[in-house]
Order: sequence, then C-alpha cells, then structure tokens
Amino acid sequence: MSQPVLQLQNVERRYQQGVTALSVLRGGSFGLFAGQSVALAAPSGAGKSTLLHIAGLLERPDGGEVYVDGKPTTGMNDDARTALRRHSIGFVYQFHHLLPEFSALENVMLPQMIAGLSRHEARRRSMDLLAYLGVAARAKHRPAELSGGEQQRVAIARAVANSPVLLLADEPTGNLDPKTAEHVFEALERLVKATGLAALVATHNEGLACRMTRRVTLKDGWLIEPT
Repeated sequence: MSQPVLQLQNVERRYQQGVTALSVLRGGSFGLFAGQSVALAAPSGAGKSTLLHIAGLLERPDGGEVYVDGKPTTGMNDDARTALRRHSIGFVYQFHHLLPEFSALENVMLPQMIAGLSRHEARRRSMDLLAYLGVAARAKHRPAELSGGEQQRVAIARAVANSPVLLLADEPTGNLDPKTAEHVFEALERLVKATGLAALVATHNEGLACRMTRRVTLKDGWLIEPT
C-alpha cells in the first residue's frame, strides 16, 4: 500500500489550566490513505476538534509527529506549515463560513485566485465543482439565498477548489435535518471516490459513520481504531 496522505504518530496535546495540565490527547497512531473516508466518532468533549486542528496544522502537538503527504510537519516553521496547509488541506466546518457579500460561485473562485489561478480558469473549475455537487443552478446566489444544504455543498466545493490531498470535516452535517444531511454526505462521498481525496470526518451521525471506509475514536485521550 502507498504511504498515507495523513499519518499521526503518538500525538499528544495538553492544555494548561492554572497549575494543572489537562491531557486532551495522550497518544495513538493512525494512517489515512487516498480515496478513504474515515469517521472520527467520539462524544462531545473527547477531543475531536483538537485532533482535527492538529491534523490540519492549525495547532502543534505537544508530542508525536504529524505527516501530511509524507512530510513531517512538527519541525516546520509557521510559513512552511501555512503553505502546506494552503495547498494540501481542505477544511469543512459545521457552519459553512461562506463570505456573505459574494455569490456561491465567487466563494469557490476566491481561494483559487489567491493561489494564482486566472479568473477565467477559476470560474471554469468552480462551475464544474458546483455542477458536480448539484448546486450549479445556484451559482449566482449569495449564501443568505441558499438553503442549509446548498450552503454546505458550496462550502465543500470551496474546500476542494485547490485540489487538496486531504479533506478535514468537523461535523459537516451537524446543523442539517436528516434528509438534507443525507444529500450533503452523498455529495461528499461521491467527491472522495471521484478525486481520490483522503477525508477525515468528525461526526455524531451514527448512520453516516457506518457508511465510511473506516472508523476511529477517542477514548480517555487515546486515538484508537475499533476492531
């Protein structure tokens, strides 16, 4: 098997509360490969968001190593981590975080233009993505004019606009009703299979978690993969 797109080795994370150190992550190792969608299923407060922040290079671990696309990252300076995050990692959150003053199309175009793509090419790629996710007809609408499911599909399109190798999603269907959540998950699932993305998805939705390639969880700060 090829090398993992994301590999966590004995990752630890502690937060200081007064004189006490609170261990949120105590260790455990995990590899995520291209074309896999892995559910990170654990109770609220178990450390799912912290783990995603570390995997996405938004936080540094206190111990262990994080490899993204084969590159060890804990020793990188902030500029190198930012560059790797910008080009290799896409993020989707529970709330869509679309820019309200721009249309759906413009929201997807912006990260590509920031990365240096021409306006014409960014528009073409963005329309292709919106069409693939079933929201091309809403391309000219601003976020406030879109339904919750449409907003989240636009957010997914924006997250993968620069062709990352890794997608991290934190409760991406958490604010949606069950039927809409199903549509959004199906769109995400198709995208992973079509592009070969590696996706790590934190979710409380047991039905969706069961449909993913694998499942990992956090128990007492340890990252484990149930057998």
